[in-house]
Parts: sequence; structure tokens; C-alpha cells
Amino acid sequence: MNDDLRKLSALDIGNLIRGREVSSPEATRVFLDAALADAAKDASDETKINAFVSIDEEGAMRRAAEIQRLIDAGEGLSPFAGVPMAMKDLICMKGSATTAGSKMLENFRSPYDATVTEKLLGAGAVVIGKTNMDEFAMGSSNETSYYGVCRNPADTSRVPGGSSGGSAAAVAAGFAPYATGSDTGGSIRQPCSFCGVTGVKPTYGSVSRYGLMAFASSLDQIGPMARTARDCAVALSLMSGPDARDSTSVIDAPFDVCKAIRGEHDIKGMKIGLPRNYFAEGLAEDVALAVRGAAASFEKLGAEVEEFDLPLIEYAVPVYLIVACAEASSNLSRYDGVKYGYRSPNASDIHGEYYVTRSEGFGTEVKRRIMLGSFVLSSGHFDAYYKKALRVRGLIKDEFDKAFDKYDFILSPVCPKVAFHIGAQVDDPLAMYLGDIYTVSVNLIGAPSVALPCGTGEGGMPVGMQLIGPGFSDPLLLGAAIRYQDEYGTGTETASVTKGDGTILSHEKTEDGEGQKGDGSFPSREGGRS
Repeated sequence: MNDDLRKLSALDIGNLIRGREVSSPEATRVFLDAALADAAKDASDETKINAFVSIDEEGAMRRAAEIQRLIDAGEGLSPFAGVPMAMKDLICMKGSATTAGSKMLENFRSPYDATVTEKLLGAGAVVIGKTNMDEFAMGSSNETSYYGVCRNPADTSRVPGGSSGGSAAAVAAGFAPYATGSDTGGSIRQPCSFCGVTGVKPTYGSVSRYGLMAFASSLDQIGPMARTARDCAVALSLMSGPDARDSTSVIDAPFDVCKAIRGEHDIKGMKIGLPRNYFAEGLAEDVALAVRGAAASFEKLGAEVEEFDLPLIEYAVPVYLIVACAEASSNLSRYDGVKYGYRSPNASDIHGEYYVTRSEGFGTEVKRRIMLGSFVLSSGHFDAYYKKALRVRGLIKDEFDKAFDKYDFILSPVCPKVAFHIGAQVDDPLAMYLGDIYTVSVNLIGAPSVALPCGTGEGGMPVGMQLIGPGFSDPLLLGAAIRYQDEYGTGTETASVTKGDGTILSHEKTEDGEGQKGDGSFPSREGGRS
């Protein structure tokens, strides 16, 4: 049962717990044992995933027992009550270490819960640990983490993506059925693409940022990552909603995803735009084939797919870097060795304390972005760089708004290529930044996007696509993703077949390790083509 349980979706596990077929402590023990076994491996072991920064075995088991008592008493918490999960180490959780993958906050324990943490705990979530990540969410490979590189479960010689690489790896490796991530320029979607799982970057302002350690405040957004779009829909409904403590919170109620979860959204008649310039130079052929195959799959489901030009996209990465680094330089000024966090023992005076603490406490990539941000905000450069970037950001949003006047969704690749090998780009920041070319524009315009597997590429590695929609179309996006996965599979091995309402029909498995083909199809559960 243990192996099968780790391959189930979060909804399936929740159904088993509510049906008294397995208890929350039993389920939590299964995932904890897998995570702890990986954590126990020596750092030099190349099979070590290193998905977690910290694992709270005692706290998770105590929490699981508490939730089980509520379930046994008939308390209706949520479909995820008693289901174990993983939390990105950028999201505050009272009493737990929240390090942001950094030396600067190595010993910091949060004195309060983030709003997202409160909501998930209130729904009966059992948090087993905090996941590895790029330092202060600055990176696209999880190689900038102070706690060592996280590895891709599909090929441990490759990166899992970043900055939410630990969360994606934890889900893909079966250490947790779902997890939280944060997305500033693709930090949920790119790891999902690299690891072959599903994730959502919600509409900006729909999920509270209170308790999320800020990287770039106008871009950051917390979202869910899981094996299936249906799981992500449930998680998003639990996480979203208004919050008076977050001035950027703009919705009045959590997203209603009931129709999406039941699989009732019909793709037939939808218009999907395929940006022609996204398939130009720089996109690997295997990725292009898989995404075009997914487009063909949507056509088979009744959607109308049409290619179009999306101007100004070539400016998305430089605009993103200017805006994100400027906001990061401001947000990270609080880490000065005085208020909290790391304080260097090598300083001789107050000015030295600032300088030495920040020099020793921040890694190379964080320093690079702080320096770039300080430069574009400096006197004499503000108008030439930052102010101009804000104007171009507005123009990019205008182009997407025009596209959404014509199309229900936009379908695009997530990354130009599959997950690269560890160390291949760590010394080439420009190559790393250009890897975000298809994702950063979504953050610049505040739109929602769902990333999901659509095939395999070089070396059998997962390939991801993303569906992008206008603001607050998150339930419709998820409905389309769920409809697609119901028809063609999730691209990952699963131990169950589910109805639209998430109830278990059988425990048959798909073919292990084989994902969607170039024509957009997956191996069917009966061994033929779906």
C-alpha cells in the first residue's frame, strides 16, 4: 500500500482518509518515511533529491493525529483534510524555520503564520516540511540555495528548476502529494515543466502575499503544485480569497472551482491562441513538437487553435529583470544584521556590520540582483532604465489584452528546452535569465497561468506547456487543464483512475516513465493510445 499511496493524487488520499480506508497518521507516515530516507543520504550521493530544507517529523505526526480526531468526530474540513503536504521555505509558518534558502535567515523562526498557511491549516493540511529553493527565490535551477542543489527526480544529474524546485521535486518524487510554491517570473511553472508535474501561477491579488518573504512585490504570487490540475484547483480554492492584511488583495471570495473539479468545463468552441513568435529561434525542437502536439489535442477536444503574433515579447526579459531587481534591492535592504537574521561577527563598527553582514550573508546571485536593482534606481539612471521599463511593461500588457479580446486562452511552451544538467548554466546568468522568456510576461501583466506536462523530450525528460488567460480566469484555465488531463493523462505515473468528483474507480497504473507523445497523446491505462 505504501508505494501505491505515494502515487495517488491528493484528492484520492483525502477520499481514502474520509472513507476510513487509511488514516491521516498512516498516510503522513508513508510520505515522511520517503522524505526522511532521502534526507538521510550523504550529500555526495547523486541519487539524493534534497527536496527539503527541514522536515518536522514530530510536528507532522502530532498534527495528523489531531486532524484524524476531527475527521472521526465528523468535522467537515476540506477534501484535503489530513493529507500531507510540503511548504516552500519562503512562506512563514509559526515556530518553524523559514530560511528562504539563505544563510541570511539560517536560524530564523517565524513568529506568525502567513495567510496561506492559516488557510491551509484551517482546511486540515498536514505540513511535513519546508522545501528547498533558490536563495530568496532568485534563480531558475535551485543551484543558488544555501542548502545545496536540489535534483530532478526524473534524472538526478539535472536541475529541477527554480526557484520552487524543492516543491516540484517533492511532488514528483512522491515525498508529498501537493505543495506550495511562489512565482515571480516562472518559479512555479518552470519547475513543474522540468519535473513533469502541474502548477498554477494565480492572478495577481487573488492569493494573499502576507507572510510571503518578498522578492519583487508587484510580481510575486503564491500558488499550488501537485500531480494533477484537479488537485491544484482544490488547493487554489483553499488558498485564494480576500485578506485585509495584504493591500494587493483584490478578490471578494475564494475562487469557485467546483465545475472545474467535476470536469464540467467544455473546451468545445474555445479559441486558443498559439503565439507564432514563441516558436522562433531559441526553442528546442523537442519542446516545440510536444507543445504543438498539445495544441492538436485541444483541437481534438473541440477547441479552435490559431497562430498569431504577440509583439514586444522580446522585451519581456529585460523589463522583468529591471523591475524585479529594483524591487528586490528595496525589499532585501531589511537584512542588515541589525533587525534579525545573520549578523557577522567580523564587523568592527556599525557601517562595517552592514557591509560585512550583507557580503557574508548573501550569495552571488542575490548580490548580483541587488547591485543591478540599485543601479537602475540610482540618480541619473532611474529615468533611463526603471521608468522606461514600467512604460514598456504597460505596453506588453496592452498587447496581451488585445490577444485576450480574440482568444479565450494562450497556449505556449513554459521553457525553451528540457531540464539542463547541474552546473551547465550556473556560471552563465544571461543563459539562465533567457530561460524565463516564456514565463516572465505573465507576471508582468498579473495574469493567471497553468503549467502542465505535455510530453517528453531529450533524454526522456518532461516537457511542459502553459495555458495563459486574462485576469481572474483561473477556474476556467483549470477547467481546461482538467479536461485535457482527463482525456490524455497527467504525464506522470499514477496509481488511480478517478471520476470527475475525485472518487477512486480503480488502482490501475499507467505505463511507468512514458509521457505524452508528439501527437499530444499518452499511453492509455489499457495499454493502447488515448
